[in-house]
Amino acid sequence: MRLVFLRPLVEGVIRSRPNRFIMNVDIGGVSARCHCPSTGRISSIEFKHIPCLLSKSDDPARKTPYTVEAFSLDPLGRKDKEWIGINQNKANDYVDFFLRAGKLSRMTGKTRVIQREVRLGTSRIDFLINGKDFIEVKTPLSMIPCDGHPRCRQSVPTMTGFDRTIKHFGDISKSISHGSRAIILLCFMYKAKPFEVPNPGRHELSIVRAARHARSRGMENWQINLRIDKKGVELLDCFRLRLF
Repeated sequence: MRLVFLRPLVEGVIRSRPNRFIMNVDIGGVSARCHCPSTGRISSIEFKHIPCLLSKSDDPARKTPYTVEAFSLDPLGRKDKEWIGINQNKANDYVDFFLRAGKLSRMTGKTRVIQREVRLGTSRIDFLINGKDFIEVKTPLSMIPCDGHPRCRQSVPTMTGFDRTIKHFGDISKSISHGSRAIILLCFMYKAKPFEVPNPGRHELSIVRAARHARSRGMENWQINLRIDKKGVELLDCFRLRLF
């Protein structure tokens, strides 16, 4: 089963990323300033001559008519490219689709009621399932591997991308009561290996402590892998992780 886009994505070539919000893309020989949906670091790739997929906006007044939805580490001339999704806002929509289709029952059990953007403590949690189980979706784009690619810049994986997660660990772990569950769902919009936590630095031990405390209270970690192409999104797998 797959989510089918109402309008197929358009293939282009990223020529540069001048700032966090913009990617300059060649679309059929025409250069266009396109919206980059993730303002943080994306992999360790240098975005020059990188294939991409774009969605077109229906808003004629928008300054950036296209949004970059995915990129590929495959050569420009390859026809059957593997795509890596980067639109973190869309990730929740994809998860929502497969939840409602009953395809994530291994993680959630039977799903009857799905609520989105539910307030919990000082946070907003992405999903509340059946009025008792919380799911927070994370898309760690900074850790997309690109080893061996000519545009890959050397970098050492860190945990800095999880700084904002500390607050969620606390709020979610406090929510766990008898008969309820709390899940951190790592969403990868490509076929990713099971996630492994990088070695924490001195300033990142607070993340580890928060995560371990949350786990001791019953918080679960799961991973979902999706495959995106021009026509839609396919669920590859969903499995539990043993982290921290």
